[in-house]
Amino acid sequence: MTMIDPAPLETKMQNLGLEESLSFLDKEYGSQAVFSTSFGLEDQAITHAILSGNLKIRIVTLDTGRLFRETYELHQITNDKYNARIETYFPDAEKLEKFVNANGPDSFYASVDNRKECCHIRKVIPLERALNGAKIWITGIRKEQSGFRTEMSKFEIDSAKQIVKYHPILDWTWEDTKKYVKDKNIPYNPLHDKGYPSIGCAPCTRAIEPGEDFRAGRWWWENESAKECGLHWVDGKLTPKKG
Repeated sequence: MTMIDPAPLETKMQNLGLEESLSFLDKEYGSQAVFSTSFGLEDQAITHAILSGNLKIRIVTLDTGRLFRETYELHQITNDKYNARIETYFPDAEKLEKFVNANGPDSFYASVDNRKECCHIRKVIPLERALNGAKIWITGIRKEQSGFRTEMSKFEIDSAKQIVKYHPILDWTWEDTKKYVKDKNIPYNPLHDKGYPSIGCAPCTRAIEPGEDFRAGRWWWENESAKECGLHWVDGKLTPKKG
């Protein structure tokens, strides 16, 4: 499949809001546009815009097998509210069994390499299947989430996956996101009210303390400054700018 050129899209969509931009992509690409959700506040905002607008954009999620109970409950609540069935992708059982049997169930605490391999098996490989045949990958990334995301642009080229990424709320603040969710009466994860701005797998996420970085609660035992699971990395760094 030939990768699309994001430049014309960026020109046409530069002044569009969330609903308008997703509607535009829906008309252009329909189900070849895929939104990946982990049911965080940002993702719930985008999910609402897609489902309330009856768009054909696919919504997928990755069930790592280690998520919070609250995340599973929100998944069901979201399906019920919008009469939807968000597509769920699971890790390859054989790969996961081999990794756990060789290293133990919580080996991600032992080394960064183990943690990254765990993320690769539970997230990266399933995402590749979820994005198969897609031309646009929509995400809930915001610049404010980490210093490594501040230089990103709304359209990015992921050359490894041969796909164009679109971050419709890249410039939103945390307060912008909370206001949108509140104003639209969108269901959200109650962990957000308990100090969890970023929510991933339960063993790898904690609440943050006042003044800590937005993603300080993710892989909190690691000292690396760039703590990412690998979904948005290409050649060892975050997806580069479009050009």
